[in-house]
Order: sequence, then C-alpha cells, then structure tokens
Amino acid sequence: MTLLFRPDTLKQPSSTDLRLTFMRWFDSWAGMTEEDPTEPPRIDWPRVFPFVIMHLACLGVLWVGWSWGAVVTASVLYLIRMFAITGFYHRYFSHRTFKTSRLGQFIFAALGAAAVQRGPLWWAAHHRHHHRHSDQATDPHSPQQYGFLWSHMGWFTARAHFPTKLNLVRDLAKFPELCFLDRFDIVVPVLFAVTIYTFGVLLEIVAPRLGTNGAQMLVWGFFISTVVLYHGTYTINSLAHQIGSQRYDTQDQSGNSLILAIVTLGEGWHNNHHHYPVSARQGFYWWEIDLTYYLLVLLSWTGLIWDLKPVPPRVRDARRSTPALAA
Repeated sequence: MTLLFRPDTLKQPSSTDLRLTFMRWFDSWAGMTEEDPTEPPRIDWPRVFPFVIMHLACLGVLWVGWSWGAVVTASVLYLIRMFAITGFYHRYFSHRTFKTSRLGQFIFAALGAAAVQRGPLWWAAHHRHHHRHSDQATDPHSPQQYGFLWSHMGWFTARAHFPTKLNLVRDLAKFPELCFLDRFDIVVPVLFAVTIYTFGVLLEIVAPRLGTNGAQMLVWGFFISTVVLYHGTYTINSLAHQIGSQRYDTQDQSGNSLILAIVTLGEGWHNNHHHYPVSARQGFYWWEIDLTYYLLVLLSWTGLIWDLKPVPPRVRDARRSTPALAA
C-alpha cells in the first residue's frame, strides 16, 4: 500500500524565498533560471496559499446560496474547461495529435488557461516529462513513487516543479503569445473571474426571476467549478495509475477506467493513451466513451482543426497484457 505522502516531501526547505514566491503569483517565470534542479521535491508552503484560497472560497456558498442558473453555469463551465484541458492542453499542446492555425492555437491556449492550471507551456512540458519517465523515480507525480496525495495535488506545489521546462517545449516556446500566456498565467483566470461576476450582475438586473447575482455566480461559476475541475483532472495523475484494467504492457501502472473517462471526458482510457500517446483518440474501441475525441471530430468538420492522428489497427490490436490492476 502506498503512502499518502512520502515523508521527505513534508519538510519545508530552509531556502524558501518568500519574495520570489510572491513575485511568481504575478510572473511565473520570475527567477526561473535560479532554481536548483537537484533540490528534492518538497512543498513550497507559501506557494500553496492561492490554491488553499481557491478551496476556501467555495465555502462562500454558505452566504450566497444557490440557484439553478448558478449550478448550470458551473456545470457548463466545468465541461468547457475540462475539454480545453483534455483536448487542447493535453492532446494538442502536449502531444500534437492534430493541427490548427496560429490563431486557433492561441485561442485554445487561452481557453486552457481559464482552467487555472498554469500556462500551456508549463502544462505540456511537465506532461511530456511524465511520459518519458512514467512511474519511475523521476516522474513528478507517480503514486507508486510518492504516494496518492503527492501525485494528486502535492507535486505542483514543489519549487522543483514550478519552472516551465522550456527545453521540452521548444516547438511551443517559439510563439511569443504562448510565452506571454505561460509567463503571466494569472491574467486569463482573473479576466475569467471578472467576466463571470459581471455576468451574474447583469442577470440580476435583466432576469431577476433567476434568483442569482454577481457574488453567487462568482462562487459557483468560478470557485466551485474550478475546484471540481482541479480534482477531476488530477485523478488522471493519481487514480489512473492505481485503478483500472491494463490492456497493454506499457511498463507502468496506467489503467483504463470508464468512471474516470466519464469524469474527464475521455482521459480515463489511460493505459490506451500510454500505449500510443500520439493519437487524438484515447478510447480505442467504439464502446470506450471518449467525449473529447468526439468534440475534436466536430471541430474538424468546421475547419478549425485538421489532421487528427488516428490509432493504427496494428497498434490498437497489439498483443494484450493480463489485467494487472483492480477494476
């Protein structure tokens, strides 16, 4: 049984620079070249503060209450931003499984940034590193190596994992607009939160029968929706490497799970993905629900994206391994 946290990740490094941490709330590239790559992955406690605030803000529901309009808005924004993470941050920026225009690329990056999971270069770089070292000692979020909680939501709080590994995303770093979104990754979330609040204020004026307002929309549409989105996304780092069935021998503990596929719009077919990560489709067979892939196909019909990489039959039908994980 794995530990919740490996003990050495709980020690606060004495070299924590509070000023640098504060600067990074606004400029995530601040001091990026000064980090020691050999520093053990330990929690940077001051850096955790905004993450904690996001969760505590959900308690605002005790004051603002709820309405069907707010709940529906939160649900829709969850789905849109989950698709932005799975379809764009993951399948496009991390694996380049389809093509788009430069404008389309920027729009996709901005939508992904609204999920409040850092910038597109940072996200893609760490994910590419994960695939190179999946469930090995150098995998930043392996539950086998570091325990469940670290793989779920501890790893990205470490100073060692904060900088964007530009050497792993040279194909993306050549675009100044993507670098801007990555460096100032607070901009889009703030604009997004302001927009949601303004939307609630307008609804209170033009449609008072809906029983909502700016504060309620902010709590539900931004804080609650984002926190649920966080933990839905994180299950692929944690649970998807501990539960599910293994169709392919991928030399790691990635598993296929229908439940996780539903929560994450198709990312739960994780063993499939680790077997052939360059495909736009992760549900290899028709009965494996992959909503992200279906939406990408619809986008391809509009001409916004094209050249979706398929799963070759020889890859899909390769020799299966014996199921090794709990269902």
